[in-house]
Amino acid sequence: MKISVALLWITGLAEAFLAIPLIGGGFVISTGYSALGVMFVLHAITLFFCFREYSPKTGSILGIITSLIAWIPGIGWVFHLITAAVLLITAAMSGSRARI
Repeated sequence: MKISVALLWITGLAEAFLAIPLIGGGFVISTGYSALGVMFVLHAITLFFCFREYSPKTGSILGIITSLIAWIPGIGWVFHLITAAVLLITAAMSGSRARI
């Protein structure tokens, strides 16, 4: 499995966790919104590996945008949900076509 595909799975699952309405929101608030900074860095690292390994970049770019605007409660939830779906679908499609 490519590193970029593994990172797409990891960031997709993390975004899915943050998209859980009370649990994800409570986690973000309890960390003082630093969870969004960590996700920004993870998405940037994933984007780097996607460029390096010619993997799809849409999910990582959307994740970076989500990390920047997710502090807005309702909009953040929607963006986490959409980003998680895009990342997980992209990872599943890339994983099935990945060459070893």
